[in-house]
Amino acid sequence: MIKIAIIDDDVYIGNMLEELLKKSGYQTVRAYSGTEALLLLSNDKPDLVLLDLMLPGLCGEDVLSHMLNIPVIVLSAKTDISSKVKLLNGGAVDYVTKPFDNSELLARIAVCLRKNNTNILNYKNLKLFPDERKVLVGENDIRLTKTEFAILKQLVINAPNVVTKSRLLDLISLDTPDCMESSLKVHISNIRKKLKEISNCEYIEAVWGIGFKISEKS
Repeated sequence: MIKIAIIDDDVYIGNMLEELLKKSGYQTVRAYSGTEALLLLSNDKPDLVLLDLMLPGLCGEDVLSHMLNIPVIVLSAKTDISSKVKLLNGGAVDYVTKPFDNSELLARIAVCLRKNNTNILNYKNLKLFPDERKVLVGENDIRLTKTEFAILKQLVINAPNVVTKSRLLDLISLDTPDCMESSLKVHISNIRKKLKEISNCEYIEAVWGIGFKISEKS
């Protein structure tokens, strides 16, 4: 089920959005402040975020700067063009002015989710093309197997967070159902080797006893 995060300190609006989204078949998670939003995103990976700007703790603009590879629709009462342009250039995929029409918001959510299914994934100088199963490090093309690509894709999507071994196996199960925990380390080692041959950098970190993550030093 598609998961949408609602980040808004207005309880009434948040409740309304939650009811609207659940009736439309979406799963929801919520945060009521900027700092709570960062905590939520460090432990969870929603498919889309609805983000208010006027948040306690940490403003929406600052929260947006921490979001990587997650489509964000800004919901705000600000109507000036400069604010909209700044936020769209800052990483938001859409901007909806409050008050909004529910049917229009649902349509914009559907469009964003469709676009995100084919989006290129970026993390620092790594670029992944899911439809082509292609990986670029800078301008260099890296050839990965289907399983290796599926693993790297999930690590990039969840960057910079750690992905547990069991969670990683679950995430890649649709693409590579034959991958087991016993072979996971071998695939990770192969990915590391291929990436290092091109860039001489370590892109994947093993977090002992937990799982793996994309290195923030890459």
